[in-house]
Amino acid sequence: MRPGGRSARVQQSVHQAVRDLEAERGRDALTVPLIATRAGVTPSTIYRRWGDLRELLSDVAVERLRPDAAPADQGSLRADLEAWIEQFAEEMSSSVGRTYIRDALLGDPEQGNAARCSDYAAEQLTAIGVRAAGRGEAVPGVEALLDAIVAPLMYRILFRPSDTSAAYTHGLVAAALDRR
Repeated sequence: MRPGGRSARVQQSVHQAVRDLEAERGRDALTVPLIATRAGVTPSTIYRRWGDLRELLSDVAVERLRPDAAPADQGSLRADLEAWIEQFAEEMSSSVGRTYIRDALLGDPEQGNAARCSDYAAEQLTAIGVRAAGRGEAVPGVEALLDAIVAPLMYRILFRPSDTSAAYTHGLVAAALDRR
């Protein structure tokens, strides 16, 4: 694929069609022919690129879950992690966030949509870690942070959405940093 080429334009128009139609008609009304018409492509273009509606919805979800900015610098590793995980929890635990997570997980495991979501979190944690290391702070590895902070939060969001408060997320950060 060429960045900005036809493939990128098709993806952008199809993704926008999905978002627009979902907002206008609801999720249950989405069909490949309807999306194709709105996007100005043929249904075969969508089937060729995504395979089916489920995979398309997964791809759209992954793009929507991509962070749009680097994590904020709060001055310390603990403060950076607390601010980041608090925002992450707020976004992911919303009704829309949970829908996107579920859609991302519905995609073909071979296509790697779930892995892309995990990579987004790892990239954000890496940025926080690099910044903290630059300040001379000891930083746990990214995998340790994913296991201690992101994994339990995602489990809670998907299966036990009773508490994703700042107190809960800050507790995850404290436990992760105390393990060092």
